[in-house]
Amino acid sequence: MALPATRQSTEQIHRLLRGDILAAVLRPGEAMSEAGMAVRFGVSRTPVREAFKRLVEEGFLLVVPQVGTFVAPIDLVAVHDSQFVRETLECRTVALAARHADDAGKAALEQHMRQQERDLATGDRTAFFQHDDAFHAELARLSGHPSVWSLIESVKAQLDRVRCLSLESAAWPGMILAQHREITHCVLTGDETRAEAAMRAHLRTVFDAIEAIARDQVNAFAGTASPARLD
Repeated sequence: MALPATRQSTEQIHRLLRGDILAAVLRPGEAMSEAGMAVRFGVSRTPVREAFKRLVEEGFLLVVPQVGTFVAPIDLVAVHDSQFVRETLECRTVALAARHADDAGKAALEQHMRQQERDLATGDRTAFFQHDDAFHAELARLSGHPSVWSLIESVKAQLDRVRCLSLESAAWPGMILAQHREITHCVLTGDETRAEAAMRAHLRTVFDAIEAIARDQVNAFAGTASPARLD
């Protein structure tokens, strides 16, 4: 994909590379080069260098002096911190959604479920990931606090890297869908207590994902953190 050689190129290159890292198109530990990316985007090395600098500052690229630039491993501390934010906020919002959802809201939630079912049937992992987020955003809307999802989005980048890698497992999307069905059932029936418990169990599956990914990709993660930090 070639981009016009303008100041906007840096913004576009940053956005595209960041998206590729979050979606695991660019894998942890993968080598990156300014020259290679300049060819890919059809620009000089200057906007690529500026985009790389931003990605380094954000923790997505790692520069090893006299060796090269690599996609940074997933920061486990950041994953656990964003998980803490999600669990703290979403367990409350799903309970409120179960309390306040009206017929229109319930219909919207069921529509989200049908979309995820179609994604699973067609094997479209990218769409499934996007509609997973849309499902959680809908729950925040039904709770009466839609901006909560924007706050969560601002802190979950490293967590999203884990989520995208986990979807490569054949069994994982089906498990996530089943958990979403349980959450939906609790909201539709107005069961606040079960909705909160279902959401907590759903969000904590990230720890199982980390263990599974680490078995196959020993260099995927950096740092240490314990699930007990959430208690």
